[in-house]
Amino acid sequence: MLDDQPAGPLSGIRVLDLTSMISGPVATMMLADQGADVIKVEALSGDLVRGAGPNRSGITATFLSSNRSKRSLSLDLKSDAGSKILRDLIPTADVFVQNFRPGTIERMGFGEDQVRALNNAMIYVSISGFGEQGPYAHQRVYDPVIQALSGLAAIQADGVTGRPKMIRTIIPDKTTALTAAQAITAALFARERTGEGQHVRLAMLDTMLAYLWPEGMAGFTLIGREVKAARAQLSPDLIFATTDGYITAGAISDKEWRGMCRALDRESWLTDARFKTLNDRAVNVTERLELTAEVIAGQSSEYWLARFDREGVPSAPVLDREGVLEHEQIIANQIIGEYEHPVAGKTRQPRPAALFDKTPAYIRRHAPSLGEHSEEILTELGYDAEQVGALLASGVIRSV
Repeated sequence: MLDDQPAGPLSGIRVLDLTSMISGPVATMMLADQGADVIKVEALSGDLVRGAGPNRSGITATFLSSNRSKRSLSLDLKSDAGSKILRDLIPTADVFVQNFRPGTIERMGFGEDQVRALNNAMIYVSISGFGEQGPYAHQRVYDPVIQALSGLAAIQADGVTGRPKMIRTIIPDKTTALTAAQAITAALFARERTGEGQHVRLAMLDTMLAYLWPEGMAGFTLIGREVKAARAQLSPDLIFATTDGYITAGAISDKEWRGMCRALDRESWLTDARFKTLNDRAVNVTERLELTAEVIAGQSSEYWLARFDREGVPSAPVLDREGVLEHEQIIANQIIGEYEHPVAGKTRQPRPAALFDKTPAYIRRHAPSLGEHSEEILTELGYDAEQVGALLASGVIRSV
């Protein structure tokens, strides 16, 4: 699972990752899986995620799942010697990523101008919660704050009471990570053409507004014809109870609607004025879904899924988390594998989702222990054993 795979699409690219928590680390992890040499530059205390949640021998599941394929360099950036090590690394790198609150990295001596003086071609990436200006720019941020401020919690509001609800997974963090990884590769591609580095700025709030707009905020697209009712308050969701569980099924096109009516033995709905056209079915969505739920409640999940499949209606069982691991389609895609971690033991991870046929992405390294590669990286920079030993002894770097 380590460095014996073919070169990835980003092989030869070095990323200095000064990020912590989720949005930055997951972005750089994707680059690392695709072959980039990602050096996770951590404080001597380590990324906070190292201590959050279930762990084995000090390696938490969240840290492992956000920092695989990287190397860890742990150093004291408040010391002159620690700052010098990072300054020595900067000329060797292609990408510098940080997600401190605005102004912090400049005070540390590694703002864009300071980094670019050492490496003018650097892709410099700043990930923040709210951006670099405005009344919220100075505030600390976590995922629920962005869910609230972006409108996502309101979009998820309870259909009966109207009470906003959080999604129980950190959508803003992970969406920001995906957006950051794509933006970094785009900036690297632009540099190949122009030879110039640039500063990529990315706010979690901006990311979520862009993410929500095509559907969740689409009602505000046509100025003067805004549709202000929240979608979640207009209709039930697409979860249907059966006699032995839950399924989802949906029909958008006329062909799918005909198939659904046949599968439900409700072909009379095809001539029902409420459901004749796509627009009719959208306007009368609550009635349509309530009627559908009444029919589906009478038979098992297996019964309905077979009928829907035969009629070409998009459908699936609603799986619990254990069921996901065992589902035949998940197994067929070979997306979840088991790996041996030298500290945490046997682990389970999804492979990188994008499949490259010529430059494969892989889980190239286990998630590193704090400072696991400090000595290795310093040796690559030309530090001799005596210098490395002195830095360890003085507490400037940490190693394992």
